[in-house]
Amino acid sequence: MNEISVNAFWLVSAFIFSIGLGIILLKRNTLFILMGIELILAAANLNFAAFNRGDQEQQGLIFSLFILVIGVCEISIALAIIIMVYRNGKLKVESGKV
Repeated sequence: MNEISVNAFWLVSAFIFSIGLGIILLKRNTLFILMGIELILAAANLNFAAFNRGDQEQQGLIFSLFILVIGVCEISIALAIIIMVYRNGKLKVESGKV
């Protein structure tokens, strides 16, 4: 059985992380920033899954579940922002005011 090396996981995770970081730094839309954070969290999950392969105690899975909970909280914040923008009109990230 051919197994994927840990280096392949690291490369894919670094690529996903860099895309997320690029979105956060380049975009000024609130939803795009939240999507960038979600990509960074997905890259962290992939790293934990790669490190979990040799662990008998399955600690990487516990950390991955914790990160998934953080992602769900982020999505609830994004939904609240969407509702706020729908009610009030526009949201500016630069000023920090709604």
